[in-house]
Amino acid sequence: MNKIFLMGRLTRDPEIRYTNDNKPVARYSIAVDRRYKDQNGNYPTDFFNLTSFGNTATFVEKYLRKGTKIVVEGELRNNNYEKDGKTVYQDQIVANNVEFAESKNAQGSGDFADAPSSAPTGDAGDGFNPIDDATEDNLPFV
Repeated sequence: MNKIFLMGRLTRDPEIRYTNDNKPVARYSIAVDRRYKDQNGNYPTDFFNLTSFGNTATFVEKYLRKGTKIVVEGELRNNNYEKDGKTVYQDQIVANNVEFAESKNAQGSGDFADAPSSAPTGDAGDGFNPIDDATEDNLPFV
């Protein structure tokens, strides 16, 4: 199994190119904070380059901008090639699914007003719907 899940913020606007048969390819990168603080009290950050194809690339082009917080589900691929008689090994993260990781209100200026949202909007404006207290009588799996 080859699955990668990342959550972070775009470090730059996506670059979109098209293949010879006019299929979109998006290249972009995200910054992902680690879950611990270093000795200076800061969270170390890792930077990952991502590539998306087809409909995912179209979504990325239309809705994502520098600073947008996203969740990515993808896979790690090897792009090995020959250069000057030597094999060059290069890893690539292919983002197959991309979703917003914060509410539209938190994203700021409203540039994403028509963007699809993976999270429902709750009454509190935090991106979550309120759930009534559950009892055994109304739980479908008990």
